[in-house]
This record gives sequence, structure tokens and C-alpha cells, in this order.
Amino acid sequence: MSPILTAILVLGITGLVLGLVLFAVARKFAVKTDPRVGQITELLPGANCGGCGFPGCAAFAEACVKQDSMDGLKCSVCKSEVMQQIAAITGHAVEEGVPMVAVVRCNGSCDNRQRVNRYDGARSCAIAAMQTGGETGCFFGCVGCGDCVGACRFDAIHMDPEIGLPVVAQDKCTACGACTKACPRGIIELRNRNKMDRRVYVGCVNRDKGPVAKKACAVACIGCGKCVKACPFEAITLENNLAYIDFGKCRLCRKCVDECPQHSIVAVNFPPKKAPQASPAAPESATRPAPTPEQPEPEKVSVEQKS
Repeated sequence: MSPILTAILVLGITGLVLGLVLFAVARKFAVKTDPRVGQITELLPGANCGGCGFPGCAAFAEACVKQDSMDGLKCSVCKSEVMQQIAAITGHAVEEGVPMVAVVRCNGSCDNRQRVNRYDGARSCAIAAMQTGGETGCFFGCVGCGDCVGACRFDAIHMDPEIGLPVVAQDKCTACGACTKACPRGIIELRNRNKMDRRVYVGCVNRDKGPVAKKACAVACIGCGKCVKACPFEAITLENNLAYIDFGKCRLCRKCVDECPQHSIVAVNFPPKKAPQASPAAPESATRPAPTPEQPEPEKVSVEQKS
């Protein structure tokens, strides 16, 4: 037999033996997977955004199968109908979650915040905030490099070049929380959508004292506390020179918006308030004083002198 045929024969037998060994090992140590995991994974969007608190959709599906209930398990991207289907597969009831949306709590646009330096480095909010603190005098507000834009997997947030701030597309936001984790300043927050997507929140996170905050940004919260006194539902608290509106207690009355001297409180998706109507003018005859009747002149009586 030629050496070439011998080598081919030896390699073929070796490969066959190793294949049989691998097959036996795979059968021996095979991990059985619950078929429901695959069914749930097919229902999930596959975004792997981490909004559910798990590394990806597959890990979320496994948690749904392994846990005894659906408490604390919610895919922010999935609609209510999908979550109901997942609950039917697992045999557990699912609680209806409150729809939420990302909110940018910074009003420091280019017109409101003066630029005090120019950052020339890697376009990263985390790096810029750590090295220079940003390009403005506010060390709490948006840095403006767009880390939140890069973190969003749903194209729901973009930088507006005119104001220099991120803007959230409400119809695309899934409240996955990726942008909130990406922001080094913590200015992005998830809040309830409420009825008709209306929201009232303080568009500032500056915790400096009033004069310092006002110097850095024209619409910064100065911690005056007028909004706290104006709120009839005790939904506003003041801590570290900064007001905060609890969206769980807020009833969207907007009294705080009218009281804020800095215009720091933002009201979204509300119709414009109607201007107070002036009272109808009274008729001219009712406002004029009645004319005084003319007094008749006294009659002149001639008195003849006696001679």
C-alpha cells in the first residue's frame, strides 16, 4: 500500500474515532433545555437592550420559565399582548405595567447656558465630563456628546444641533433605560406617560445654590421652594437646592409651572392655557353719573323805595 493511501486511511479512522467520542460526550453531558424557552425567545424582539434587567432576551426567557411567578419580569419593548402570550406559555399571570418614556431633565440649551471653554477630544460624554466637565459653566447638565444616542437601539433619541440637547421621540421610545445608563450626568429619567402623554417635571439637575446655578444657566432651579408651596398634592420635594416632582403623586394641575420664577418646570403635551377674558364693558349710561338737575334761578323782586 502506498504511503499516501496509508495516511488517508489513518486520518479517516482517527477522525471517525474522534467523532464517535465527541458524540458520546455530547450525549453524556447534554443540557436539557425547556422548550418553552425557545417559544418565549421567538416572541421577544431580540433587541438585547437590557431593559428587563437581564443580559439579553434569551436570559429573560429562561428567567420567565424558571421563576414561580412573573413578578418583576417585564420586557419594556414588548406590547401588552406579547406579555400575555408569554404568561400563557409559563402558566403564570402577568401584571400590567405602567407605560413609561425617557425624559431629558435639562433645559440648558445654547441660549440658556454660556460656553466657557471648548472641548477638543474624544466625542464621549463620559470622557468629556471626567476631563473638563463639559463646555459650559454648569457641571450638572447635559455634556452634549451624544452617548445616549449611541446607546439607544430603537432610534428614539437624537441630538438637536440648534439647542445642543438630546430630544426623545416619544412614539419610538420603549423605556428600555439604555440612555439613562449611558448618561454620566444622570439627566435622563424614565417617567410615566400618563394620560395623553402629558408630563410635568423639573428640567434641571443642578444642585448648586441659587446664585451659582442661575449664573451657570438662565433657567436653572434656584431652590426657592415656591413650587413646593404651590403644589396641592405634596408631589414636590426640595433637597440639595433642587426641586423634584414625584410623578406618582403629580396630578398635572400645572400650578407649579405658573409659580416657578425661573421657568425651570416643563409641561409636555398640554394645550395652551386660555387667556383670562376681560369682563364685558358696562353700558355708557350705567357708568356715567346722572346729570344734576339745573336749579331754577330765583326770581328778582324789585323793591320800590319810599320817598
